[in-house]
Amino acid sequence: MKRICENLTSIQEIKKSKFITKLYYVKTIEEVKKYLEDIKKEYKDATHYCYAYIIDNLKKSSDDGEPGGTAGVPMMEILNKHNMNYILCIIVRYFGGIKLGAGGLVRAYSSSVRKSLEEAQIKELVEALHIRIKTEYQNENKLIQLLGKENIIKKEYKESLIIEGIIKKEEIDHFSSLKIEIIEKTFL
Repeated sequence: MKRICENLTSIQEIKKSKFITKLYYVKTIEEVKKYLEDIKKEYKDATHYCYAYIIDNLKKSSDDGEPGGTAGVPMMEILNKHNMNYILCIIVRYFGGIKLGAGGLVRAYSSSVRKSLEEAQIKELVEALHIRIKTEYQNENKLIQLLGKENIIKKEYKESLIIEGIIKKEEIDHFSSLKIEIIEKTFL
């Protein structure tokens, strides 16, 4: 699986219609909703706001008033074909006065996503584990070093130290001497 490294905007014009493609790195449905709201405010005079997103096993697409299956589904097909995850693709369309027909719309939306993915910096995702470690306070520095500061989600100081973090799946053996709870499988 792959993900984009940073958000991206690309524009293409097809038969006087303007297609503004926005790619976003997203991890939650709340982020998807926020980006959709922001786009509709920023481009309030646009004709359509079609989208597709993939967040692990959650997948959804919308034609937003375009003929059924001519926008969201082709967008999703391109994202799936490129093995993308944690991605939201929104295409803002300004109608240019020339009807494209169903086939033309499918080609326009597909090519807009494809073009954006070609421009995007993409990285391969690595299988990872979201873990919780309960340990003594004297192990804190060692754990921070093993996990890496950027992979620590939170620390709790109670009767014991509790650290939540993300590790690559193959690194689990480094933590074999500690009591580890695996919260979920994820990707880095």
